[in-house]
Amino acid sequence: MNDFDFLAGHWNVINRRLVKPLSGSAEWDEFPGRSVATRHFGGAASFDEIEFPTKGFSGLTVRVYDAVARAWSLYWAGSAQGALDTSPMVGAFDGNRGEFYGEETCDGRLVRCRFVWTVADDGTARWEQAFSPDDGRTWETNWTMDFTRA
Repeated sequence: MNDFDFLAGHWNVINRRLVKPLSGSAEWDEFPGRSVATRHFGGAASFDEIEFPTKGFSGLTVRVYDAVARAWSLYWAGSAQGALDTSPMVGAFDGNRGEFYGEETCDGRLVRCRFVWTVADDGTARWEQAFSPDDGRTWETNWTMDFTRA
């Protein structure tokens, strides 16, 4: 249940986001971020807030571990939307890699979504988001965040 303990602390983040996901475009936008994360419930919950200073918005993630299901549920809220997304991404870690699945809306249509967390060491980690328009047969990575401890 302590899978997200690595995230506690302050981070500098390099974001790369695909400008038009699932459109065939290969145009990426790169921008900085700053994140602060905390652990709760003895490691069974994690909270982080991230600022995107050049974009004018911020977001937060709440992660809660279900010990019976042995799975995490991840919830996102963004200042641009002004609401908590109550449809969680659900998954687990296997070693230093975590995979989480759910649904997301892309250009008005519902698509499968996957988050992958990879923990390299105490000072670096990577998060990736990918969308699948065909129920998980193929995936397009559309956002990456490279974390380095501040």
